[in-house]
Amino acid sequence: QVQLVESGGGLVQAGGSLRLSCTAPGSTFSIIKVIGWYRQVPGKQRELVATIVSGGSTHYVDFVKGRFTISKDDAKSTVYLQMNNLRPEDTAVYYCNAHVLPDMRAYWGQGTQVTVSS
Repeated sequence: QVQLVESGGGLVQAGGSLRLSCTAPGSTFSIIKVIGWYRQVPGKQRELVATIVSGGSTHYVDFVKGRFTISKDDAKSTVYLQMNNLRPEDTAVYYCNAHVLPDMRAYWGQGTQVTVSS
């Protein structure tokens, strides 16, 4: 079992910034192959925002390119999502997701609420 703990959500005005953090226990962080950030609004499916693999390569969906940055600090067993120029449509619960070796089993965090006011 891998426990992912998200933090950093909150209320921000449009154009503002937030940084989300996703921390996994140090003993398991090294066997996480891919970590991604997803988001979900009520009544809609959870959608991918960005991913980072163990080697450091990143992927972003189009609607966050140029605004969000995913990064990781292996020493702190933490993945970050820096969100700049936030828009009201970015309002959602943001979830951290990890695929863990050897079988790529998926684990989810509890989610953190991000609210962007206009």
